[in-house]
Amino acid sequence: MVMFLFLVVALAVVVAAVTLAVVSGGERGPLPEAAPERLRDPLPPDRPVAGQDVENLRFPLAPRGYRMSDVDDALGRLAAELAERDARIADLESALAGARAAAHARLDKPGQEEQR
Repeated sequence: MVMFLFLVVALAVVVAAVTLAVVSGGERGPLPEAAPERLRDPLPPDRPVAGQDVENLRFPLAPRGYRMSDVDDALGRLAAELAERDARIADLESALAGARAAAHARLDKPGQEEQR
């Protein structure tokens, strides 16, 4: 019986404490949002990403692993830069192929230049 009374009194104290906290805390409003932990080593915004930048990249841990938005941002940036580099390489390779073809055409027909 003593244990039952102790539990009832303890429950009443907990209910009173929670009620007091809710009632008195409502005047000030909710607590401000805490700033989320962000990347400690972000990718450089002012130059292309280098291999060392990717090796140094560390994502902050979240309750269920990594923050998906941070990982998505980093992967999106890397994908965009790789696509840009691939396009640049393709342009340079086509320009080189055109220059080689023009050089071969001039070497194959030396008589035409001499006639001019």
